[in-house]
Amino acid sequence: MTLDIPRIEQLLQDGVRDRVYPGAVWAVGNASGTTASGAVGLLDPTRPDKPMRLDTIFDIASLTKIVAVWAVIGTLVEEGKLQLHTPLGTFWPEVTGHPLAQVTTHELLTHTAGLPLRANLKNLYGTDPQDIRDSVLHESLHRAPSEAVEYTDRAALILGYLAEYLAGQPLDVLAASRIWEPLGMTETRFGPLPADMITRCAPTELDEETGTHLKGTAHDFSARLLGGTCGIAGTFSALSDLSRFLQHMLAPTQAAFDSGWVADSLRIRTGELTPARGLFWHPAPDTELRDGIWVHYGFTGTGMWISPKQQRWAVLLTNKLYFTRDREPLAAVRNSYRETVFADGALRGRAQIGR
Repeated sequence: MTLDIPRIEQLLQDGVRDRVYPGAVWAVGNASGTTASGAVGLLDPTRPDKPMRLDTIFDIASLTKIVAVWAVIGTLVEEGKLQLHTPLGTFWPEVTGHPLAQVTTHELLTHTAGLPLRANLKNLYGTDPQDIRDSVLHESLHRAPSEAVEYTDRAALILGYLAEYLAGQPLDVLAASRIWEPLGMTETRFGPLPADMITRCAPTELDEETGTHLKGTAHDFSARLLGGTCGIAGTFSALSDLSRFLQHMLAPTQAAFDSGWVADSLRIRTGELTPARGLFWHPAPDTELRDGIWVHYGFTGTGMWISPKQQRWAVLLTNKLYFTRDREPLAAVRNSYRETVFADGALRGRAQIGR
């Protein structure tokens, strides 16, 4: 059985027709590289002369948590600079004496730290980056650690701050030097983007202040508030780079992350608590496919999957936020895409389509 490329193309074309997103790019592969890829639709629906291309730059939103935070934290664990089950207050002076001191890195990565669920940093803490950092690191917990699994962006923000403290460098520098450059991810960086990259960038949501769609500037308000770089969001990337990242997860290099960190992350780390979590990754929700398939999504319309068991990965990048914040239409497309890609034997063929 070969990968059903016509089915994938029709599925994604239907999403364009139904205005789920202006356009999409996709790729499927294994440890050797990309097996198939394609592009459908338009970069911008107001520009019919600008098709979506394989080299389009996307605001990948919460995929930042994986390609920057999770990966950098992994290198610190591998170097022995960070122990997952050690309370933060025993080695991080900024949180010593505050509620966060009792929390562990493992609890942050599994969303079991009991952090407050509120996310609007500006409304809570103002606009000064240092005030925001102090407030986030010193605030009371929402509940006791390891009591429940509750997704919150704060976990990634705190882990970004932690990485900066341990390594003595800003998160954007750490991600570039430890992960993106060693893996050859030349199209990946925190925004705002330079002019030459903006021309290839997929626009996202309408900015009410300017009356134009955001393009080259992070959609996530927290990222913009913090200068474009934070653990929550703010990274821009392209299909080729994310494909390379996932490829190396199946064939790790010491220059980025090793097989131990990947294996530890892609297994259930939350015991009997639900929903189940690995380390920042979570299992695909479909019962039939849950075993061995791990996923992470971005709010702007991005997503990537990996299955060490099947030695297979997949990427789907859209700018669905151009049209709507409604998650359901894209969720249906994502689920169908995943089911097609990870069907048994789906990667025996090889093809490349699109622009």
